[in-house]
Amino acid sequence: MTLGWEVAGLIEKVGQGVNEFKKGDRVYAMIGAAGGYAEYPACRPRIWHGSPQASIGLTQRARHWPGIRPGRPWWNMARSNMGKKVLIHGGTGGVGHFAVQFAKVKGAEVYATASTDSLPFLRELGVDRAIDYKTEQFEAICKDFDLVIDLIGGETQARSWQVLGEGGRLVSILTMPDAHHPQAAGKTGTRFTAMPRGEELAEIAGLIEAGNAQVYVAKVFELNEAAQALDFLSREHVHGKVVLRVSH
Repeated sequence: MTLGWEVAGLIEKVGQGVNEFKKGDRVYAMIGAAGGYAEYPACRPRIWHGSPQASIGLTQRARHWPGIRPGRPWWNMARSNMGKKVLIHGGTGGVGHFAVQFAKVKGAEVYATASTDSLPFLRELGVDRAIDYKTEQFEAICKDFDLVIDLIGGETQARSWQVLGEGGRLVSILTMPDAHHPQAAGKTGTRFTAMPRGEELAEIAGLIEAGNAQVYVAKVFELNEAAQALDFLSREHVHGKVVLRVSH
């Protein structure tokens, strides 16, 4: 089995009947379980996005945005959050740093949690309130929020019910929130997972190329250092994405 969900590079070969791409096109995609840790990954055309813009390097194109099951992307949900209050747990990582920026673009008031040494990075991303989870209780700071994005799980997820107002939503990338929690009444919980959509990548690319969002790369490893890259992710408080580079 080959791991890896996200890829970026130049097309080497197109399949029969594929007309929207050609050899040499700069593209990027979230290819799901197809195996991105490879020199020549393959995927269906509908989940690629190609761009004529050269402003984003191929290393920076290794990115994605997760959607919500069943079939309703968080990106679409964010459109309804203009002027609303959003709490993002783990706002500095590969998913979190995009979540912060996209929520800000959509007009939300954004609070986010991180470790002490990561607070300056949160502020650089534009959060309205950076919360140090080591020294502060987020539930003492956040009241009547509309949305919580949970990238941490466990006790953090359970405690998040109490910061939501009536009709608020708790969305987790890890486990389905407990709808029977004593403080879940009048609120909804959802688990989301990644959904490969080329049209969403195109919209996100437009934000980045317009300067309304930024891709942060924490560290670059060579492809044959995939094990070290995963170990780095497990040990460090990573700011942004970690990239595997194919060298020829």
